[in-house]
Amino acid sequence: MPDNPRLGRQDLFPPIEPYQSGALALDRLHTMYWEQSGNQAGVPAVFLHGGPGAGATPTHRRFFDPNFYRIVVFDQRGSGRSTPLGETKDNDLPHLIADIERLRVHLGIQRWLVFGGSWGSTLALAYAEAFPERCLGLVLRGIFLCRQSEIDWFLYGMRAVFPEAWRAFATFVPEGERGDLLSAYLKRLENPNPAAHLPAARAWSTYEGVCSTLLPSPDTVAAFGEDRMALGLARIEAHYFRRNVIGPKHDLIARIGRIRSLPGVIVQGRYDMVCPIASADALHQAWPEAHYAIVPDAGHSAMEPGIRAELVAATERMKRRL
Repeated sequence: MPDNPRLGRQDLFPPIEPYQSGALALDRLHTMYWEQSGNQAGVPAVFLHGGPGAGATPTHRRFFDPNFYRIVVFDQRGSGRSTPLGETKDNDLPHLIADIERLRVHLGIQRWLVFGGSWGSTLALAYAEAFPERCLGLVLRGIFLCRQSEIDWFLYGMRAVFPEAWRAFATFVPEGERGDLLSAYLKRLENPNPAAHLPAARAWSTYEGVCSTLLPSPDTVAAFGEDRMALGLARIEAHYFRRNVIGPKHDLIARIGRIRSLPGVIVQGRYDMVCPIASADALHQAWPEAHYAIVPDAGHSAMEPGIRAELVAATERMKRRL
């Protein structure tokens, strides 16, 4: 059952620096940035960032008690500090799953706690269902199942709640192209000329940033509009929305039986407009053993106070299960 009221508003753990970082060559094209922080002898936990394409930040280390966890953070191929930035070639869900497993082997980890929000929840579920024996448990936030209905909502449905943001997003492209916003943006995002792809990336990413919080957050919008963040997020997200929709054959909920024996936590903002609560509800109906925390005064962002508190509570709760 959902937690209500919540377990108290716990803040993030203090900032920490990595004790190790590196670049892992994945193939002839892609190189992955990774880092470790916290307790070198602690319980391993891997953080999967959202987007796809958003990249990880130093704040993401702070969801975990550094005295207990060996915290692994990395940037998925094409994202953040991984290179080449915004590269969509050989960039799909099977490659990302294989990358996680390659990193686990590279770091000599047997099993780890898998933590992912938004697109990171998609990737966490897909990885865990492929390698349940390598997972200690899952902490998931802002559930996204990469279904066509969710993508259509992002492209067109959010205008019902954020009409001003959607209008700016849609009117970036000429009127004749607005019937297929995804194609219109992809044409610009895949253009090698920065004069074409950077403004499109900022428009796409800013739209997502504006819609990610319950109340207006200028800091969030500014972060989403930064060039590196915007390019990785917009180009790779649009690429996945066109070419990596998860159909019935590989549906994540249909395969949930592979991980139901693992401890799990699902954290969802009641007023999440980017990844509406219907997906989290469907996941919990299929996985009733997972602890389900609905945050009644939050949108999508992991930095919403209530979401942040529940995620810290989740990693603390997991300490008793691992």
